[in-house]
Amino acid sequence: MSTIEATAGELLARLKSRETTSAELVRLCLSQIDAHDGEIGAFLHLDRDDALRQAEAIDAKRARGESLGVLGGLPVAVKDVVSQRGQPCTCGSRMLQRYIPPYDATIIEKLRAADAVLLGRTNMDEFAMGSSTENSAYRVTRNPWNREHSPGGSSGGSAAAVAARMVPLSIGSDTGGSIRQPASFCGVTGLKPTYGRVSRYGLVAYASSLDQLGPLAQDVSGATRLLQAIAGHDPLDSTSIARPVPDYLSRLEQPLEGVRIGVVEEYQSAAGMDPEVSASLVEALDVYRALGADVRTVSLPHAKYAVATYYIIAPCEASSNLARYDGVHFGHRTEQAGNLLDMYCKTRAEGFGPEVKRRIMIGTYALSAGYYDAYYLQALKVRRLIRQDFDRAFEQVDVIASPVSPTPAFRLGAMADDPLAMYLSDLFTLTANLAGLPGISVPAGISRTGLPIGLQLLAAPLQEEPLLRAARMFEKATEWHTKRPPLVGSSFHFP
Repeated sequence: MSTIEATAGELLARLKSRETTSAELVRLCLSQIDAHDGEIGAFLHLDRDDALRQAEAIDAKRARGESLGVLGGLPVAVKDVVSQRGQPCTCGSRMLQRYIPPYDATIIEKLRAADAVLLGRTNMDEFAMGSSTENSAYRVTRNPWNREHSPGGSSGGSAAAVAARMVPLSIGSDTGGSIRQPASFCGVTGLKPTYGRVSRYGLVAYASSLDQLGPLAQDVSGATRLLQAIAGHDPLDSTSIARPVPDYLSRLEQPLEGVRIGVVEEYQSAAGMDPEVSASLVEALDVYRALGADVRTVSLPHAKYAVATYYIIAPCEASSNLARYDGVHFGHRTEQAGNLLDMYCKTRAEGFGPEVKRRIMIGTYALSAGYYDAYYLQALKVRRLIRQDFDRAFEQVDVIASPVSPTPAFRLGAMADDPLAMYLSDLFTLTANLAGLPGISVPAGISRTGLPIGLQLLAAPLQEEPLLRAARMFEKATEWHTKRPPLVGSSFHFP
């Protein structure tokens, strides 16, 4: 296997044996990016010199015999929604086109402490609002499996970069499925941790009660290693959970004895489900049964309200969070204003794209006098009912299995004029954010059109350790995670 095809664990073993160096890995990643990112569009910014300086410093530590962190010189790409000192942080928006953060987010500090090499900034839907990475103000990201299809969103750049072997690991953010859905579309592994398990300090907020940072990797082991590096309490984040972080890696290979897998009754008749996605879930459950799992049905009676609930709560929080971008407090300012009110209006008209404007308007309306009780307050009540449904379900099962998305990756532009159809593509992922649960997407099939299909597993809050072990059980029993994007045109190939 060539170095570029190796998983994070395999690369780390080669680094430890001195078979390769971190600087060589960085140069190889940069070569892949130069060769293929013109077609894929995964990255918004690269600082080549800084990445090589980081790698050479880590190589020097290894040569001196110093102990290294859990990532030990592995390159990591970071979604362009996380503050990193001295690097652009645009959030895929013209509103922040010239913003250079003066500080590091906690997750950046943790990555540095784990001896990761911060390679570059990945493309995303503007302010993380979208499911296709078509809403970026700068470029469209394409799926490495088929360039006419979406990589998912909003962390499509992070998922595409891993799938195209431009980088072994990446960081995404997940507000309603934005790590898991692109992981599914791109045939990689993506993990959304429990809300509060990973610090949000330095994450540019979309919906503060829903946002969570997490890892993407080629396999469960790589995602676990990255989670080990970034998890933990942070006094700078008031939502951070003050609980010890388990040693996820030490028990990853131990199968779960008598694991109970839940299948959601209400999902089995979901509208718009692709037959191949349904078949993939059935096959995945058969794999678990063969491994000795007890597969049983659970009920989430309020799951049918998840999309409506999410698309009230998230826009309301976005309306509040994005109010700071007004040309005075923060971000872009228009040069074509005659008075203060005109400046406010034109600044936001120029700086925000259509999807961001749409969600701000929805949120502002729902929070306005006379509508707050009817919409936002009711949505909060339903959110609590959704969490209670999960609490009851996890008394009966250890993990819940479902599709990640009703369909494989859709064509770019296919939902551009139908925002509701785009919102419904998050049907199976939204509930984890509303309930604060950990969830993972692992490769579980390939459609007849050659596009990946993912399996989603959810667990109770702070149960990442059994969740990862259950995902690893499936991964070891199948070969879907070993599949690679096929050749897409003569100019797209892997060495």
